[in-house]
Amino acid sequence: MVQRAITSGDLIDEATLTLDELARACSVETDWVIERIESGLLADGSPYVASWRFTSHDLTRARRMHQLERDFEAAPELAALAADLIEENQRLKDRLRAAGL
Repeated sequence: MVQRAITSGDLIDEATLTLDELARACSVETDWVIERIESGLLADGSPYVASWRFTSHDLTRARRMHQLERDFEAAPELAALAADLIEENQRLKDRLRAAGL
């Protein structure tokens, strides 16, 4: 049985990750990340690999998409849509909280 150490945490907003770091943090291959970026499902879709830097938001979204694809055998586009809905739900909750409701 293979045992893997799982590390989790939150990145501070100023910190960024490289392509390899993001892939490693999500336990995916770099090709997985590149395919989603080129499809416009992750990050900004920039074609310039050398300039790719990923924020904590990108990390959270990539992990969420990977989990949806893995656990529910969701197509990448469906996983991205579900991630969009989860993110929008969180933004609305934050607005309600800020309004004191």
